[in-house]
Amino acid sequence: MNESAKPVAIFDVAVVGGGPAGLAAAIALSHAGARTALIARRVGYGDNRTTALLGGSIDLLRELDVWPRCEADAAPLRVMRLVDDTGRLIRAPEVRFSAAEIGRDAFGYNIANRALMAAMEARAAEAENLTRIDGEAEQVTPGDTVVTITTRQGDELSARLAVGADGRQSLCRKAACIGITRRALDQAALTFNVAHSRPHKNTSTEFHTPHGPCVFVPLPGDRSSVVWVASPREVERLAALSDDELAEAAERRSHSILGRLEVGQGRNKFPLGIERPARFAGNRIVLVGESAHVLPPIGAQGLNLGLRDAADIAEIVGDVLSSGEDPGASPALARFETARRSDVLSRTFAIDVANRSLLSDFLPIQTARAFGLHLISKVGPLRRLAMREGLAPSWRRRPHREPRSKAFSGEVDTGSSQENASKQ
Repeated sequence: MNESAKPVAIFDVAVVGGGPAGLAAAIALSHAGARTALIARRVGYGDNRTTALLGGSIDLLRELDVWPRCEADAAPLRVMRLVDDTGRLIRAPEVRFSAAEIGRDAFGYNIANRALMAAMEARAAEAENLTRIDGEAEQVTPGDTVVTITTRQGDELSARLAVGADGRQSLCRKAACIGITRRALDQAALTFNVAHSRPHKNTSTEFHTPHGPCVFVPLPGDRSSVVWVASPREVERLAALSDDELAEAAERRSHSILGRLEVGQGRNKFPLGIERPARFAGNRIVLVGESAHVLPPIGAQGLNLGLRDAADIAEIVGDVLSSGEDPGASPALARFETARRSDVLSRTFAIDVANRSLLSDFLPIQTARAFGLHLISKVGPLRRLAMREGLAPSWRRRPHREPRSKAFSGEVDTGSSQENASKQ
């Protein structure tokens, strides 16, 4: 990566934000041939959260030479179990999804965000077309031909396209005059990691409770990450427990399927909500990651959506530049809008419906939920369809004319027996 304190060139693209989605976008754009600036502070990743990378996310990271740098730190997810632990009169049967049933070695991989970020930073440091601006954007000003970005550290640069990967309070989104719809949920999540006395056998188990799911996701060795969704008051109570008390509570919640538990260092708690923008692009700015969508940690969709954002904008920019066109002009922005809208909105809708149906005390809704899961459990073609669509939507509209590779386009080869696949 080239270092420059005060760059004077006009870049093809400037990426604002250095989280996983921002780093992936910057690496993918430089890989596609765009002269790319990444505006992000170099800070260590501080917490113990993990991400289940599914479907085309692993393909993209392989294509970008990120995955070989962190694969050893990830655990494959070969089986996923859904267990109705609501205690209600009408309960759904257990549903078991096996990657082998759709010809895959694994649905995906669970990895500590810290390890994933370290691999991305290492890859970004080697990218030939990528200039790192170690600073924090203070002002983003769209113009007729370029977007000008000024940092708090005094640097200034211009780019024909800006990629807003700067999170929920996105400066780029405000600069593009894009409104946001927010809906707080009466739920919160507690995340922590555990060691256990029994092997997880690469099986992720999701216990459905009346207040949300509690998921135990494999990590390397006899360890798992836990995402416990509950009412805000219950999450506060759980977070205040000692390690031994939390381990006992988690063991009860898991019905001791993993044996005796030991809670590791680090816990995170956060309120849940759903956020989506009025548009995904405008005024030479596109939105990726949490600038563009915030979802509850159900179905492992958050970062996987962000990586598809990154793959799509890189495809579009590479295609546009190869044709000698402007990557920040209206046609390119329209293609990104079309590509991302259906994917993001459909995932948001599906997660919202699944969450509402779990929380509802209305008997007909409970019955419909139980019946739907019963069909998925017993009808093979429907179950396999659910598995494939859970990895990535097969119907989503492509942002480009012809993909340069399956991996880069984010497609999933569900008919292959090769291990190409890969929570939030």
